[in-house]
Amino acid sequence: MKQALLAAALAAFSLSGHSAAAQERVTLGFARIFNNDAIGDTKDRWRTGSYSVSRFRAERWDGHLPATFGELLEVRLRAEIIAPESLTNPTPDRRYVGIIAPGIATHFDMGGFETRVGLDLVITGPQTGVGRFQRDIHKMFGFDRPTVLDSQIPDGFHPTLEAEIGRNIEVTERLTLRPFVEAQAGVESFVRVGGDVVLGDFGRGGLFARDVVTGQRALGIERDVAQGFSLTLGGDVARVFDSEYLPSGGTADLADSRSRLRAGVHWQGERAAAFYGVTWLGKEYESQPEGQVVGSLRVNLRF
Repeated sequence: MKQALLAAALAAFSLSGHSAAAQERVTLGFARIFNNDAIGDTKDRWRTGSYSVSRFRAERWDGHLPATFGELLEVRLRAEIIAPESLTNPTPDRRYVGIIAPGIATHFDMGGFETRVGLDLVITGPQTGVGRFQRDIHKMFGFDRPTVLDSQIPDGFHPTLEAEIGRNIEVTERLTLRPFVEAQAGVESFVRVGGDVVLGDFGRGGLFARDVVTGQRALGIERDVAQGFSLTLGGDVARVFDSEYLPSGGTADLADSRSRLRAGVHWQGERAAAFYGVTWLGKEYESQPEGQVVGSLRVNLRF
């Protein structure tokens, strides 16, 4: 089933590339988000750090999604570290994971619902160099040097298909609700249900990219830019079927459900904007003693 979905996605993206060849795409914006528990609960463990950037391209943006699959594309790249609870414990509670994940997605309107379908190639293992990067950074700043890199999951290439369907509900001029459903098959397979709330003008008329780790939404295309503060809230729960990050027979048994709760503050100035958010991540494996809190940061400057 998983292989059939991935083959169908590859065929669809190939066809979309041919249909869009006659149109000249331009860059409409970028979405960037940095996550780290150093700006969360400061405990340097589990979903400890990640950075992702997305580039949005289409012929134009008029404040609404196109109705055509493949007309608006999001090209993205993500790097992530998933670590044991302790980087120096000789018997880690879970295996170390280094991730580099390039991908592509298309955003379109399907019967009044905002729809995103994407395909990532999730690269794992020592070949990514992520573990060496963390070791060098810790050495540079005098932190404990990781001794658990030998516990890494092996080198691998994991094609991963994902899709999300959501709908904006404008309760008032400054209050927007957005319920959504998400599904993924590949490096981790799950079905997720959740929602987001924006209190303020953040992202009005624009387009967001959803962060893989936290679920925070990073603004990628701006339209109606209004100065001031906005508050974002969100949460979701997932039914998890399998995970290459927590392989069966390993040191940790995969939990079959996963929850997230998040909040953030966005500030928009005349020539600069900033976002800071916090996300509580629930347990990912059965013996995990507790959840964790990860901080998210984005700064945008205009010159």
